[in-house]
Amino acid sequence: MKIALLNENSQASKNDVIYSCLKEVCDCKGYSIYNYGMNNDSDCNLTYVQLGLLAGILINSKAVDFIVTGCGTGQGAMLALNSFPKVLCGLVVDPTDAYLFGQINDGNAVSIPFAKGFGWGSE
Repeated sequence: MKIALLNENSQASKNDVIYSCLKEVCDCKGYSIYNYGMNNDSDCNLTYVQLGLLAGILINSKAVDFIVTGCGTGQGAMLALNSFPKVLCGLVVDPTDAYLFGQINDGNAVSIPFAKGFGWGSE
């Protein structure tokens, strides 16, 4: 399975941590992980709309099979991805959400609220 990480400008500082965690799991499972997300060293400033467009391109071209994305609340990234053909993104806040989304909706992308309980806005 080929998995892509996409994150926008508000969560750029967390990209390296998120990618490291995903890579550790993907390596154990034999999956490939690609980091298309923005980090503090990025020259560009990715927005929700650009995340959605990139997700649409990656899924429809079959460059990846699954996308992990997010923003502060997870809702903006989810809405942006869902506005593009053949991308079905669910908001995943906890393991039950992930399980149910996989079992019921069978989507190809998840959006995580990276500010909830993790850095800015978690207070």
